[in-house]
Amino acid sequence: MSVWTAVTWGAVTAASLLVGQALAGALGRRHQLTGLIMGFGAGTLLSAIAYQLVPDAGEGHGWLVGSSLALGALTYFFADRLIDRGGGANRQRIRATGAGGSGLAMFLGALLDGIPESFVLGIGMGMGETVSAAFVVAVFVSNVPEGVAGTTSMRAAGWSTRGITGLWGSLTVVCAVVAGLGFLSAGAMTNAGQGAEAFAAGAMLMVLADSMIPEAYTHGGQAVGLATVGGYLVATALAAAG
Repeated sequence: MSVWTAVTWGAVTAASLLVGQALAGALGRRHQLTGLIMGFGAGTLLSAIAYQLVPDAGEGHGWLVGSSLALGALTYFFADRLIDRGGGANRQRIRATGAGGSGLAMFLGALLDGIPESFVLGIGMGMGETVSAAFVVAVFVSNVPEGVAGTTSMRAAGWSTRGITGLWGSLTVVCAVVAGLGFLSAGAMTNAGQGAEAFAAGAMLMVLADSMIPEAYTHGGQAVGLATVGGYLVATALAAAG
């Protein structure tokens, strides 16, 4: 497996933001359906964290997984607060508003959400693992509603289609590069690789708790619980099959 394989898969998973942009016209006003999709995506990510990231990181290194997971959560917490104040708070808002953030803030916010996933994907490949269908599906599906929500919010703020496509396209390129860096750094990591997976797990849990699940419930209603469980079951079945 080469670094280009990691780069390709990093681009594929992040490109679902562009899929979200394409679907924004159809889903932009169907807030309940978008909330249900977001809940399903949250369930797939929960499965990836529970069955892939944390168990792999914690084998024989309980202290490492605990401290790294907490550090990942804290890092996301403070970085997210800074980006929100800079205008990136609307990146996962399903209901469009007229006040969109700056292009840089929206880009950095979406990048903050996407970097842990891409880096973990690259590390896994660099450590000799096959591409995890469950993890790829989890990241791909979870990015679609973010693409819908971010696109809807930016359109309401007056962004052009070209500008939105440029932002998501740039993010796709950066996530591909991050996956490649994860692949290249995996060989020198050993135990640090396990810590990196746990760090990413902490950041991903913060994404779920801070924005995805609350936003999904706000617009999707109680049925979001069922959608989340459905996503969890699908991703878990894929992981077991792999």
